[in-house]
Amino acid sequence: MSDYENDIKLRTDHYFKLTKKIVEKHGDIEVTYAVFMRRPVIYCPKLAIDWISSVVDSRGYKIKINECFEEGAWVGAGECLMYISGKLSILADLETIYLQKLGGACVAAYNTFGMASDLPKVGFIAMDARHCAGAEMQELMAYGASVGSKKAQNEQGAIGFIGSANDITAHFFGQKNGVGTMPHALVGYAGSTLNAANMFKETYPGESITVLIDYFGKEISDTLEVCKELKDMANKGLLSVRIDTHGGRFVEGLDTAKSYELLDKNAPHAIRTFRTEQELKWLVGTGVSAAALWHLRLALDSNGWKKVKIIASSGFSPEKCKLIASVGAPVDMIGTGSYIPDSWSETYATADIIEYGGISRVKIGREFLLPNKI
Repeated sequence: MSDYENDIKLRTDHYFKLTKKIVEKHGDIEVTYAVFMRRPVIYCPKLAIDWISSVVDSRGYKIKINECFEEGAWVGAGECLMYISGKLSILADLETIYLQKLGGACVAAYNTFGMASDLPKVGFIAMDARHCAGAEMQELMAYGASVGSKKAQNEQGAIGFIGSANDITAHFFGQKNGVGTMPHALVGYAGSTLNAANMFKETYPGESITVLIDYFGKEISDTLEVCKELKDMANKGLLSVRIDTHGGRFVEGLDTAKSYELLDKNAPHAIRTFRTEQELKWLVGTGVSAAALWHLRLALDSNGWKKVKIIASSGFSPEKCKLIASVGAPVDMIGTGSYIPDSWSETYATADIIEYGGISRVKIGREFLLPNKI
C-alpha cells in the first residue's frame, strides 16, 4: 500500500470508505463535485489541488478540475470554488483530506490581505508556527498568508509579508531561510538585554540585529542602552528593537493616564470617538498598545536614534492592525500569527456531488451549486 493510500485509509471519514466499496460492487459512475465555503474568502487552492492530483495519478486515473477562480481571487459566500469530475470510486474517499487542505488557507489569506492593506507601509513576518496544530496546519497558514500578502502587494502597493519565522515555509515568501534574531530565552540566558545584543553581534558579525526589549520590563531604558552601545549599527539603520510586552503590565514609564496623554498629543482623534473595551485596551491599555508604540518611538527620536526601527508583536490580529493603522501608531514591522482564523468553523469547506452520470442532481437546498454549464 502506498503512503497516500495508507494515509487516506487512516484519515478519511469512514462513510466515504464504505461508499467507495459499494460503488465498486454495484457499478462505477462519472460524477462532478462542487466545492464551496460558507463565508467570503480569498481563493487558495494549490495545496488541495496538488494533493488530490497526486493521489489520483498514483491510482492510475485522470480527473478534471475546473477552477472557478484564479489563486488570490475574492470568492463570495456560497460561490463555487471549483468543480471536480471523475469516477466516484476514485474520488469518494478523498473528500475529507482535500477539504482540510483548502478552507483554512483561504481564510488566512483573507485575514492577511486585510492586515497588509490596512498597514501598507509596514512589513510583516509570519510567526504562526507556534500557534499551529502541527506541520500541515503550519504549511496551510503560511501558504494562505503568502497569497493574501501578494494580493495586497499587487492591489494596494503594500509591503506585506516579507518572510516567515522558519525555514520550511520561507519559500512561500520568496526566501530560503526563516526570519528572526532572538527569543526571550536568549535574553534570559544572557542576563541582560545588552548582553544578549552583544552576544548576537559577536556570534553573527556583520548581520543586522533585532533586539527583544521587554524581558526585564525596561523597554525604554534597555532600548536606549543598546542603542548607545551599538551606535554605529543604530546610525546605519542596522538595529531594530522588538517590543512584545505581555498584557499583564504596562510598558516601562506608562500607565493609563500617561497613555491617554501620549495619544492626546500625538493622535488626538484616537481617543475622541467611541471605542469598545477591547479597542481601548489596544490604544491605552497594557501590553503593546498604540500608546506604547508612540512612547518607544518618541524615546528613540528624542535621543537621536531615528534610524532604529520598531518591530511589534503580541496579538496583532486583523482587528488590532486595523485600529493601529487608523491612529497612525509608529511601527515598521509586525510579527504575527494572529491571522489564524479565530473561529475554525469558518474555515470549513464543503463538497457536494451535483452531477451523476451526466444528470444534474443535488440535495435539496444546494441548488445554487448547479452551474449553467459544467
